[in-house]
This record gives sequence, C-alpha cells and structure tokens, in this order.
Amino acid sequence: MAEYLRLYEENPNPRDIQKAVKILRNGGLVIYPTDTVYGLGCDITNIKALERIARIKGVKLEKSNFSFVCEDLSNLSDYVKQIDTQTFKILKRALPGPYTFILPGAKTLPNPFKKRKTVGIRVPDNAIAIALVNALGNPIVSTSIRDEDEVIEYTTDPELILEKWDNLVDLVIDGGYGDNEPSTVIDLSEEIPVIVREGKGSLEIF
Repeated sequence: MAEYLRLYEENPNPRDIQKAVKILRNGGLVIYPTDTVYGLGCDITNIKALERIARIKGVKLEKSNFSFVCEDLSNLSDYVKQIDTQTFKILKRALPGPYTFILPGAKTLPNPFKKRKTVGIRVPDNAIAIALVNALGNPIVSTSIRDEDEVIEYTTDPELILEKWDNLVDLVIDGGYGDNEPSTVIDLSEEIPVIVREGKGSLEIF
C-alpha cells in the first residue's frame, strides 16, 4: 500500500519533503506533481529502484527513455557533454518550464545509462518537484504517468492515481490536479534542434 501525502505547491512542508526523500533514498518509487503531468520517479543512484520503474513500464533499463529531473542547470556537466553557448542560451530561456531537452550524454553517467548517447533533461517549474530534487541532492529519474484510456491519456486526479498505483509505488504526493498535456520534447543533441513532441512548452524559445 502506498503512502499518501498532500502538499501545497506555494509552500511545500519541509518535513513532508524529507519524508518523501527518505522513501526515495531507501529505493522507493514516488509519484509526484510537475508543471505538466504527474511523474513516476526514483533516486538516480538507486539501481534497484531504477529496475523497478523499468519493470513497471515494461522496458529494458538500458534502453529506457526516462528523463533526469534536475533542480537547475548547475550540475548539468555530471550528465551531459559540454554544450555550446547557443544550446545553453535555449536551456536558460526555457527552464524551469514544461520542456524535456535531449542532450548528448556525458561519460560520467550512472552505470545503467553508461551506453546512452543522449539523455533527457527536465527542470520543471513546480516547487514540490524542485524541493524533492533539492533535498535528495541529485536528480530523480522520471517518467510520465500514463492512462490506459486513449481519450484521457494522462490521469490528472491524485486520488485516482493512488487508486490505480497503490500496489506499485511507495508514495503518492497529492499536489492538486495535474495537467493532461505532457512536456514539449526538443532534441538538442545535434546541430539543428528537432521537435520530438509538441506539448505544453511553447516553441517561441528559439
């Protein structure tokens, strides 16, 4: 049975954030709000938790398209190869915001991701998500909560999310109703930016 925490984005309770972080550090899976749809995440340093998420999503961990949710751009070099000024300017303009940027992966990536040529980087504009990453001290590996219903696609009600995911995760953070539009995915790993998926993020950042 998953725990259920109600947090307010305007002022997330630090004690509750620490409770969630303890679950993450112990290899737990947490569903949490972002500036787009709800995310399913775990500690990037915990192999067993990473493998659990991969199993739930029915993918091989090495070939997964999970995003790295970061607090800001300050530790980007731990996960991403050196990027040019133009790319950095795009990131600065867009983040924090509803975007996932695909960037060339660094040689220092955690073991399960060592063979990746690229990584997806997210800095959501959501105080709960940022507080979690800040308190954890490293990125959360994350994927969107999808719904089997093709019409809805993304579940936005945290209580329905708890109902559905109760036996699969360790904690559901209720940060209010989520959005039903995912992040805009932009590939910046080559010279010319490529729009992989149009979502909530505007394309006026270029």
